[in-house]
Amino acid sequence: MVVPAEEGLLTTSGVRVLVATAVPVERDAVAQAFPADDGPVDVIAVGVGTAASAASVASVLTTAALRGTPYGLVVSTGIAGGFQPEAPVGSLVVADEITVADLGAETPDGFVSVTALGFGTVTHRPPEALVRDVTAVTGARAGAVLTVSTVTGSAERAAELRARHPGALAEAMEGFGVAEAAAAHGVPVLEIRAVSNPVGPRDRAAWRIGDALTALTEAFGKLTPVLESWNPHEQHPHEPAD
Repeated sequence: MVVPAEEGLLTTSGVRVLVATAVPVERDAVAQAFPADDGPVDVIAVGVGTAASAASVASVLTTAALRGTPYGLVVSTGIAGGFQPEAPVGSLVVADEITVADLGAETPDGFVSVTALGFGTVTHRPPEALVRDVTAVTGARAGAVLTVSTVTGSAERAAELRARHPGALAEAMEGFGVAEAAAAHGVPVLEIRAVSNPVGPRDRAAWRIGDALTALTEAFGKLTPVLESWNPHEQHPHEPAD
């Protein structure tokens, strides 16, 4: 059932899952996937961007840990821009890596990531088995989901991102913040995105937010069996990458 709590949890037979969206309309789309008699479900809207999402998720995870009811998985989800033609509007993307695309420095030789500068990680990798199972049950494609602070609005910027991240399928604004908070608590993370618009020239008339939200609802409607059968101890919960 849907419960009006701040904690945000999906309880399955073995894993408590915190589901984090940016805005309420995404939260409501996910909540629709769980009928009232299907167990306690609470999905939270954490705000837009990495700072808001990291702060909100960290607070919830800390509260749960202090209560002795820690989470086994955090899911960042919502709508996103899709790189064309691999991720068309209305399709689903599951992140096999969550990478912050613009955390670093501009240099005379081009962009250098914060990892290359020696100051931390720019990528978190969700559990491979979980990514595989979620893509199988939802029909999603697996690939990199980029986290950006400024949404791409030009073909030039889209081409630049693809050149630096050839495996990228989508861009959004919260995944890396959610992953950083989860990593601090040793909790695995997953990111699922429904594509509402192409990455590139900004054209609001071409966005299909309603279709993307419907795809999000349908995807989460298929996830409970996967989460019930998933063993979070099969591999290390967090695998930061260079």
